[in-house]
Amino acid sequence: MQRTKLLPAFPFRYQARSAMMTTSMFSADGSVDLRVTDGVATVRFGHPKSNSLPGRLLRSLAATVARAGERDDVRVLVLRSEGQGAFCAGASFDELAALDNKEDGKEFFLGFARVILAMVEAPVPVVTAVQGKVTGGGVGLVASSDYVVAVEQAALKLSELAVGIGPFVVGPVIERKVGVAAFGAMALDADWRDAAWATRHGLYTQVVPDAAALDAAVAARAAQLAAANPDAVRAIKRVLWEGTDDWGKLLERRAETSGELVLGEFTRAAIQRFKAR
Repeated sequence: MQRTKLLPAFPFRYQARSAMMTTSMFSADGSVDLRVTDGVATVRFGHPKSNSLPGRLLRSLAATVARAGERDDVRVLVLRSEGQGAFCAGASFDELAALDNKEDGKEFFLGFARVILAMVEAPVPVVTAVQGKVTGGGVGLVASSDYVVAVEQAALKLSELAVGIGPFVVGPVIERKVGVAAFGAMALDADWRDAAWATRHGLYTQVVPDAAALDAAVAARAAQLAAANPDAVRAIKRVLWEGTDDWGKLLERRAETSGELVLGEFTRAAIQRFKAR
């Protein structure tokens, strides 16, 4: 498959491959941690502001997912976030407020495109654990997953219109999962949807009552996939994402649209109001 590559060079190297390995990338803008055990690569990201995603964290996350997927000892990738609160609050409002030109705006939103493409293009399935609410760009991470286990309290919403932009970069992958009508409703009303709605519309695969059940369900599914025929599992992954070869160019155009809108007077004022809450 020929794709437009959006992943930038990132100064991060893996050490010798082993049965279990831990690698971490920490900064003031959050953290990304990778652990590989028995064929399961667990990528965990975190940020003190409800696991929001500033640009540096997006680059770290995309690079870690892409490189974990390339390892020949990895058969399944598990995506998690830190803590017991929100799974992901989406874009960093601090960084959005600081943008002052179209080029930087486009580059920021390309961060989400790179994470989506890294997840979609990973040759192994991505199992995502959702321990809390999901907002904005975080819904794009959920939709880019191949199997999602969530707790009953994990409501989600696309909040972009409320701050004067739209879910343009995450739109294609969400629309692919829920359909045009449901995506349109999410984008236009910016309301919360509960876990039952997310399951009916294909964003969540399995809903469990609490964090303990979430850990058990994710571990069991990851172990089952790691033990399955790797050629069959990889073939299923390719089938799931057929027809997305042009997404590199598509998401780049969408990032440009978002990068322009975020500089508008309406959007800048709306972001400041959200920050002041």
